[in-house]
Amino acid sequence: METESTRRRLTPQQAEKITRMTDAAVEIVLADGFDKLSVRDVAKRAGVAPATAYTYFSSKGHLVAEVFWRRLAVGVPEPDPASPVFERVAQVLRGVSMVVAGEGQLGGAVTVALLSDDPESQHLRLRIGGFIHDRLSAAVADDVDDPQGLVDALQMLYAGGLVTAGMGHLSYEATSERLVAAAALLMGHA
Repeated sequence: METESTRRRLTPQQAEKITRMTDAAVEIVLADGFDKLSVRDVAKRAGVAPATAYTYFSSKGHLVAEVFWRRLAVGVPEPDPASPVFERVAQVLRGVSMVVAGEGQLGGAVTVALLSDDPESQHLRLRIGGFIHDRLSAAVADDVDDPQGLVDALQMLYAGGLVTAGMGHLSYEATSERLVAAAALLMGHA
C-alpha cells in the first residue's frame, strides 16, 4: 500500500511525499474545512513544489479520496473466518464506517470527494467499492443462501450510511451501529 498510488507505483521517496501530502490535507481539512483545502496549500504544508503535488493529485477531491482509500486499506482487516457470519459482517461494517470517525470535517470532505466527477476520484471510488465488496464477500462467504444478493444489499446499506454520516445527519459511531442493526434485520439476527 505504501508504494502505490492511484496513478503509478512509487519509489520510497515518492511514497514519503504522498504520505506528507495526505497528512497535510487532513490537517487542513480538520482546521479549515474542505472548502479551504487546495492542492497548492497541501504542497506548501508538505514541503513539496505545487507541480510535484499535481503530478500525484489531480484535485483536492482526489487527494481526500486517497486519504480515505489509504485509511480503509490499512484499517479494515480481513474478517476472521472462524467467527460466525453475522459477526464477520458486523466487523466489516463497523470497520468501514469508522475509518474517519471522530475526525470532524474529514468525513464530510470524504463524502464530497467520493461523489465528485473528477476522473481520479471516480477511479478511487471504484477501487474503494471493490475493496468493500471483497471484504463483505469474505465475511459472507458461502454461509448464506444468496451470498451475492446479501453482499449487494449490505453495500447499499453502507453507501447510504456513509452519505448520511458525511452529510452530518448522524455521527460515524451512530451510523456504524445503525448499519450493524440494519444488517441484523437483513440477516434475520434482529
